[in-house]
Amino acid sequence: MSFSLSLDSSSSLLDAHGWDSGWAADFAPYAAQGLIPGRVVRVDRGQCDVATAEGIVRADTAFVTPHDPLRVVCTGDWAAVDPEGVSDPRYVRACLPRRTAFARSTSSKRSEGQILAANVDHAVITVSLAVELDLGRIERFLALAWESGAQPTVVLSKADLVPDPVGLSYLVEDVETVAPGVQVLPVSSTTGEGLDVLSATVAGGTTVLLGVSGAGKSTLANVLVGQDVMAVQAARDIDGKGRHTTTTRNLFVLPGGGVLIDTPGLRGVGLWDAETGVGQVFSEIEELAAECRFPDCAHEAEPGCAVLAAIDDGTLPVRRLESFRKLLRENQRLVAKTDARLRNEIRKDWKRKGDAGRAAGEFKRSGRLR
Repeated sequence: MSFSLSLDSSSSLLDAHGWDSGWAADFAPYAAQGLIPGRVVRVDRGQCDVATAEGIVRADTAFVTPHDPLRVVCTGDWAAVDPEGVSDPRYVRACLPRRTAFARSTSSKRSEGQILAANVDHAVITVSLAVELDLGRIERFLALAWESGAQPTVVLSKADLVPDPVGLSYLVEDVETVAPGVQVLPVSSTTGEGLDVLSATVAGGTTVLLGVSGAGKSTLANVLVGQDVMAVQAARDIDGKGRHTTTTRNLFVLPGGGVLIDTPGLRGVGLWDAETGVGQVFSEIEELAAECRFPDCAHEAEPGCAVLAAIDDGTLPVRRLESFRKLLRENQRLVAKTDARLRNEIRKDWKRKGDAGRAAGEFKRSGRLR
């Protein structure tokens, strides 16, 4: 599926898709080769739809298919494409360096990354209020969003299913506690609640819609674009899940300015080298850690640990610390699979901790023997 707007001039078509002077400067070497610029609006089986000054064109990606799955042509990329009449089919000859990239780890055992969207300014994490909130999953999405370089927003969709304003405010507050520095916006495509604020948030720049199946992303995409560009299926009442209505990542021009990338529902939200993003999500723990007595404090049983003190006095929920540890461990394991030096450092750290544990045990036993 591709989608374009009727604009006054061909240059306006590029501008509507996010073209600016910075992209023009990056593209200059390719322009000298006679290639034309365009933005990838959809990728499908080795080919892609590209929005160019002459309209949407179909191009083959065979010339830019690297071994690294993070470097494949992706929706949101700016590409250098053959001009009309040069070849049949036309080819994407190169992609411009990405300003930002949203990536996750795949579910395969090869520990590969998967690029979901490129050159994104805003990441709208869509969470359905038809089911119980999964705060841990929201934290995962936020970590990936911060790591990508985009500004996240959490949208609580289907807010009309929570008619009690007080109950809705509690749900918003719960999400705000796990999303420091992030706008949390209840939205209803049925009543229109919050849609004006969301439209203003995504106007200008590039926005990617993220979430699990059944979260309401396709419905939001239709509302934001102003027409039915995405098919919509009902979610199951029992668990709020739906089929993957969206099967490819599609880029649309928004009537209020900016562009929107809709993505398929994600079954798994695996981290991909997201240590900085995790730190951003758990910024209150990072701030507390700076007050610990020891700079390498693991926040487990060390004296003078400001994080554990916050747990004891109730200012830091235990769930937050457990989630922080879990995501850091997961990210470290993933990075270690592709970084031999880090694997060696982890082994040494385990050995140091093991030696320390054995020494403590020996000390206790010797004391009892006396």
